[in-house]
Amino acid sequence: MDKNKEELLTFYKFATEHASVGIHAIDTMGKTIIYNKKMKEIEGLHLTDIRDRSILEIFQFEKEDSTLLKVLQTMKPIFNIKQTYWNHNGQEITTINDTYPIIKDYQLIGAVEIARDITTLEKLLYQPLRRYGEPITFNVITAVSEAMQEVIETAKKAATTRLPVLLIGESGTGKDLIAEAMHYFTTSNTENFKTFFCHRSDKAIIERLKGQLNVNDNSTIFCERIEYLSLELQKDCLALLEEHRQSSHLFIASIGGDPIDLIASGELLKELYYFFASVSINVPPLRNRKEDIQPFIDDYLTRYAHRFGIRLEGLSKEVKQLFMNYEWPGNLKELEILLDDIMSMVTNEEQITYELLPIHFKWKMQSYKSSTKSPEDFVFQSHKELLPLDDYLREAEEYYLNKVLDKYNHNVTKAAEALGMSRQNLQYRIRKIRK
Repeated sequence: MDKNKEELLTFYKFATEHASVGIHAIDTMGKTIIYNKKMKEIEGLHLTDIRDRSILEIFQFEKEDSTLLKVLQTMKPIFNIKQTYWNHNGQEITTINDTYPIIKDYQLIGAVEIARDITTLEKLLYQPLRRYGEPITFNVITAVSEAMQEVIETAKKAATTRLPVLLIGESGTGKDLIAEAMHYFTTSNTENFKTFFCHRSDKAIIERLKGQLNVNDNSTIFCERIEYLSLELQKDCLALLEEHRQSSHLFIASIGGDPIDLIASGELLKELYYFFASVSINVPPLRNRKEDIQPFIDDYLTRYAHRFGIRLEGLSKEVKQLFMNYEWPGNLKELEILLDDIMSMVTNEEQITYELLPIHFKWKMQSYKSSTKSPEDFVFQSHKELLPLDDYLREAEEYYLNKVLDKYNHNVTKAAEALGMSRQNLQYRIRKIRK
């Protein structure tokens, strides 16, 4: 390499490392090529964590949810897409991404993503019901399912006895709502509900917790996602809590998974679990209580109409069916974020229709539709309603292409070879079925 190129490379490296946005580049196999300092801060990882590993091994999302992998498949840039995912430590991350294919000599060699971190902003803006500036009580929680009614009844009893409580459930299920509702079940004081967001290396949280525990004001102390603290900080936290076990405070903590698994993997201190587990409450995911979806949406639309004067009758029949079929991996939080995105597009519509759904959600629905097809769907059966030939051929092609892509882990080159067509032809067909 000549001197000019070496100097230019030095400038590029410096700019990449000191950029205020995260930069993550991968090759066509999903292996990391560039991972800058800001991206390490956003995702809580190091280069050694990701080197020689596919991003699907590191982050908990489906292939169709990864903007980097989607750009590899389509060879088209994607702009201003919000992505929420979880790293290997179980930490939830939300970014706004611009993602580009990297092409050299007319050949795709990888993709690069530029990410703006909005995780903290999401915590402030997208906590269900939090934005309305009112206390969260059990009366304003819209859940009607039998499972959630049991959660609420157990939480009320625990609040009365003021025993330590452990809330167990996935991100976005509303554990923070249950904790705050427990506080207001026994008091109307809005000042002494204290939430401590746990972070692995935040030593200051222990000092803040110590200061609050020394105030004898019957506070509710809510430690959110205690497994995110390092084990060393968990020990410090436990020591403080043990000192004030006989105080008048109500202690509540939350975790995002099975406590036995978290203890076995070294993420949760067994003694800290025992401290909070006087009462354990499992908050079920939304996919297991889909009867809670419609009441939540009705309440959302009522509040939105009251605040902005925009009234909608609800969901169209098609969207309602899609919502009931979808698994909601982000739970209530994901549902509310989706409703926010939808309402930003409303003009004079009377219902939430399929056309109002954001493109990233349509991608997920497209994947769902194709995954629910079976070979039997393409067998002629005289008792079934017949499709027009063009519609039948389009559905059959979509089903077959998706199965072949799955077989080759969405490697377009290998899939094209197996199908006996050019890579460009297959990419054209993929783009066509995903419109």
